Amino acid sequence: MTAFQRACGLAELDEDTPKRVELDGTPVAVVRTGGEVFAINDICSHANVSLSEGEVEDCQIECWLHGSAFDLRTGKPSGLPATRPVPVYPVQIDGDDVLVSLSQES
Repeated sequence: MTAFQRACGLAELDEDTPKRVELDGTPVAVVRTGGEVFAINDICSHANVSLSEGEVEDCQIECWLHGSAFDLRTGKPSGLPATRPVPVYPVQIDGDDVLVSLSQES
């Protein structure tokens, strides 16, 4: 069974603005975009910097340091310099609570 835990309130999420949270010591970027909420590991696989400091567009989050963008659904990079995906996590909405499971989807 996948254990979900509260990451934040839905009202705390501005559209296309990542929010960094820490769950069991794991940094997670929670993003509300296009009517959906996504959770992705907050560390860029290329440069070890926080993705939540980057911009969100077209269901991708861009690393502010070198410009690699990662798909919020799959974690896969869309271009160099990153070549490795970052983990994405299952999300559930319960009322105003955004729940995230650290069980990796991809």
